Amino acid sequence: MISPRRPRRRAKDGSQPMPLLRPSTEREADGNVEAPTAARSLEPRPNCRKNRRRPDPRTETSSATGYHRGMIPDSPTAANRLLMDYRREAIDLGRPIVPIIDAHTHINGTEAASLFAEVMDLFGIEAVWSMTALDEVEHVREALGGRFEPIAVPDFRDPDRRAAHGDGYLQRIKAYHAKGARIAKFWSAPRIVDFGEEAGDPAMLRLDGPIRRAGMQLATDLGMAIMIHVADPDTWFATKYSDQSKYGDKRSQYEPLEAVVADYPVPFIAAHMGGWPEDLDFLDGLLSRHPNLHLDSSATKWIIRELSRHEPVDLISFLQRHRGRILFGSDIVTLDEHLRVAKEDEGNVMAAKAGSRDDAFDLYASRYWSLRRLWESDHDGESPIADPDLAMVDPDRFEPLDAPRLRGMSLPPSELRTLYREAAIGFAESIPTDGRPSKA
Repeated sequence: MISPRRPRRRAKDGSQPMPLLRPSTEREADGNVEAPTAARSLEPRPNCRKNRRRPDPRTETSSATGYHRGMIPDSPTAANRLLMDYRREAIDLGRPIVPIIDAHTHINGTEAASLFAEVMDLFGIEAVWSMTALDEVEHVREALGGRFEPIAVPDFRDPDRRAAHGDGYLQRIKAYHAKGARIAKFWSAPRIVDFGEEAGDPAMLRLDGPIRRAGMQLATDLGMAIMIHVADPDTWFATKYSDQSKYGDKRSQYEPLEAVVADYPVPFIAAHMGGWPEDLDFLDGLLSRHPNLHLDSSATKWIIRELSRHEPVDLISFLQRHRGRILFGSDIVTLDEHLRVAKEDEGNVMAAKAGSRDDAFDLYASRYWSLRRLWESDHDGESPIADPDLAMVDPDRFEPLDAPRLRGMSLPPSELRTLYREAAIGFAESIPTDGRPSKA
């Protein structure tokens, strides 16, 4: 994330870092990113299959796409319940109107990151901002060819919750900053109460409490922006968080958020459409009250389920009212464990989402295919990604592999350009330097 107000740092080997946020008007020197052309329409392209010859995956192999028999799973999976060939589908989609900056990912694992780089190329992703483990930052940066910027995150593996989110996180923020991070993440889902209970104080990690404020003050002093995960899906408040005496209701989650956004003069991102994609009116008020607040559109299953319920005209109007303040995001998680069969005793829910290279490819590609169809097209059908929240809320009606409607919003070209790229560039340019708000 390169700000025009800040000199570009050289890599340790003396080479120039890749300018992630420079607007692309030509093919990049490494050939990975093509500029959009007038011929690339945003409208759905129903005749694409008829007009473009592609290799038959049953009989041919293409060195350009890597098609081969067996890429389509034999039976439905959570990431590919419609038995799609995501490589073929990427060709059908074509390049996006502008190269996409994904502002919310979790890229880990050298092998998984290399596979993810292929997915980036196929779906037109120029760069990602990623909550990558501190000790993997350089490996992931290399695997992605520099198309990467780290976001500081606590060590969630540390069983000492006070240390992990307190003094330990202060040290990690400094270490991430030294590796090029310009955003610090603060996770404040309702489950943070459980973390506090483990340490004997349910309110210990309240977002506007002293421990979290110390981290935000440090980030501000270092000239960093702040990302916050607040709330969770409505489906979770109906099930996992039904005990309001412990977790509070959904609206109460936003009181500490609004307090810290008002107190620190830096750009904020509220992840996952601010935690409330179900209620655009609420988000309208939130953004209107806090001009330094932005949202990202990450959490693919959640976003597809809830945004598809809105009328396109309403969602487009929302984006237009807050143009430049909604950043594209996916929330893709990559792990090397995705490339092999998970051991039964690992107990890692994220690692269990894939167990082979093909499964991992589908896991990552399914998110970009679905999000691009949501934003760019008038597609109307079931999502290819299983959504277990449906069965969690209504087990008599839904099975674990069922999925919600995926309804395309057909954003106008100007809104797509802003969502996919310009909003991220604008956010980067607004990040303060050495604690001083940018005048950009």
